[in-house]
Amino acid sequence: MTTEIKAEHTLDDHKHGTADCTHETVQHGDHTDYLHDSHRHAEHDDHYDEHDEPAEHTVVDHTHGAADCTHEAVEHGDHTDYVHDGHRHAAHGDHYDEH
Repeated sequence: MTTEIKAEHTLDDHKHGTADCTHETVQHGDHTDYLHDSHRHAEHDDHYDEHDEPAEHTVVDHTHGAADCTHEAVEHGDHTDYVHDGHRHAAHGDHYDEH
């Protein structure tokens, strides 16, 4: 079974995007990632998800969920992550995000 990777702090510990938040931001499609301590994450429901750089292959190279896709699918809130090669990622616009 695959476990969800959540950030090391919760929304109760620190809320990104507030006046007292000084973390660097990166626009990531329809949301903002926050960078600190050599990683980046974004708010997702009641927690933060770790976000890496976009995945090593594109949606043109391989379409997850297609009939010929044999990667494990894991429901993750409002989308599906696909597991392979020791990582998991999800479609996000014209690319995949590592999750």
